[in-house]
Amino acid sequence: MTEKGGTDGQSATMEKNWFVVHTYSGYENKVRTNLEKRVDTMGMQDKIFRVVVPEEEEIDYKDGKKRAVMRKTFPGYVLVEMIMTDDSWYVVRNTPGVTGFIGSSGGGAKPTPLMPEEVDFILRQMGMKEGKVEMDVAEGDLVEVLEGPFANFQGRIEEVDAAKGKVKVAVEMFGRETKMELDFVQIRKI
Repeated sequence: MTEKGGTDGQSATMEKNWFVVHTYSGYENKVRTNLEKRVDTMGMQDKIFRVVVPEEEEIDYKDGKKRAVMRKTFPGYVLVEMIMTDDSWYVVRNTPGVTGFIGSSGGGAKPTPLMPEEVDFILRQMGMKEGKVEMDVAEGDLVEVLEGPFANFQGRIEEVDAAKGKVKVAVEMFGRETKMELDFVQIRKI
């Protein structure tokens, strides 16, 4: 949907949303660095907030040694949290290494933002949860696991990490106690 009219070309809602930017392959981190510099030099901190290269940690065995490496979840793509205006669109679109926005029909049309659930899933995978999920749980509370291999099992919370939105739960299985770390969204208080 293109915007026509208006005196300043600004979006009517002025909401910040997440958008997907396509980059040259292998240039994701360079685009993030370049865009962050452009935001500072062009004074766009009030319209462009976060630039994220979706990555996850993977264990690699090289030369017989175990090491953690970061693997790009979506090679060739960068997520940008921004308020979509003509100015912010121009700054991002003209950053070196950027080939365009995903969800734009071209011809200057503004792109479609990601759905909140999509962003939450990606950030949760990276351990960067938005902080929207809050739960009134404490150590010793009885909870039910909602998803994963232990779905429908019940257990006791042993530790709560509210900042990360995670809990450590002890579940009894085959007469033995098994401890696991779960996200708030994976449990339900009983």
